[in-house]
Amino acid sequence: MRRNLDLEATVVGKWVGLAPVLDERARRLWAGAEARAIGYGGDALVSAATGLARETIRKGRRELAAGGPVTARIRRAGAGRPGAEAAHPGLTAALEQLVEPLTRGDPTSPLRWTCKSRAHLTAALTKQGWRVSSTTVGRLLHVLGYSLQSVRKSREGTSHPDRNAQFELINATAVVFLQDGQPVISVDTKKKELVGDFKNAGQEWHPAGQPETALVHDFPTDAVGKAIPYGVYDMARNEAWVSVGRDHDTPAFAAASIRQWWTMMGRRAYPKATALYITADAGGSNGYRARAWKTEVQALADALHLRIHVSHFPPGTSKWNKIEHRLFCHITQNWRGKPLRTFETVVELIGHTRTAAGLRVKAKLDTMHYPTGVVVTRAEMNELSLHPHDFHGEWNYELRPRRS
Repeated sequence: MRRNLDLEATVVGKWVGLAPVLDERARRLWAGAEARAIGYGGDALVSAATGLARETIRKGRRELAAGGPVTARIRRAGAGRPGAEAAHPGLTAALEQLVEPLTRGDPTSPLRWTCKSRAHLTAALTKQGWRVSSTTVGRLLHVLGYSLQSVRKSREGTSHPDRNAQFELINATAVVFLQDGQPVISVDTKKKELVGDFKNAGQEWHPAGQPETALVHDFPTDAVGKAIPYGVYDMARNEAWVSVGRDHDTPAFAAASIRQWWTMMGRRAYPKATALYITADAGGSNGYRARAWKTEVQALADALHLRIHVSHFPPGTSKWNKIEHRLFCHITQNWRGKPLRTFETVVELIGHTRTAAGLRVKAKLDTMHYPTGVVVTRAEMNELSLHPHDFHGEWNYELRPRRS
């Protein structure tokens, strides 16, 4: 679809520049050459872009294929069938009223809550009494400056007034920790995946005519289970640990994943570490509002004998978390087009994720149970060695090891 829109825009640009200097036969031959170069669907695309009838384009292709002599007879300008607007005054205005954005809330509009495709617009005009084809509607839409466009994700919504200041604090703190040789990690839960004989988006090389097959419908009842990949990305070493859970995404699971990273990778890489800096999203299992997350991090600090500093990205800014574009995107690329039929497959594909920049990933299946609905009382919170930062203490805080 995206390719067709780009091709149509290209043809429109050529047509606008060449049409004024081409005679009737030259226009026909040019349109035929464009359609032939595009291949399958070329007649329809060139017709929609130029407003020329498909039969005219086919005639141009036939003339090019025949390679006949150039005729001197050219129909005089203005001859032939009159244009749609000349034959039906007011047609353009009627069409513009249908596609004008303000008519979407007008209860008298015949296209209220209707997709504004050429077919629907043509049908609506026909019901109003106009005799017009879909091709003519397409040409008039281009003349009016309209084109098919999808919704673009470009607005982030209301941003927190201290968003940039929080970004600067996270960056400055990470730089200090890295310069001191202390570990800095980015953590988050990747999108949960149904495990079973289901289609996975993307394409993979296979012998021609022998694609991988999967079930037609992705019903959760047909799944083996749901994989919950929780990632820990080491910013200094470009290494990552991923615990693949199969129970629930809870603060206990998040803390257990960080503990696994420290046991399997962090302790060996940072034998002299006295502190750990964690950057995390504002919500989810490691959200700043979750009391259970803070109690689990406190238990982690006690067990590892590390001062753990935590900074959360402001709400709505999770895409800035390093783990998103340093780890998760590469995992998605590595397993594209491969059905995730078993948990072992998920773990293997994550563990074999590599990049040209040297990313190394280790993964392991976590079979522990993590119950939901755990309640942390105010008294338990008061027992934490929690030290909020002066700037947005709810986002930035330190948990120090308690003496046993």
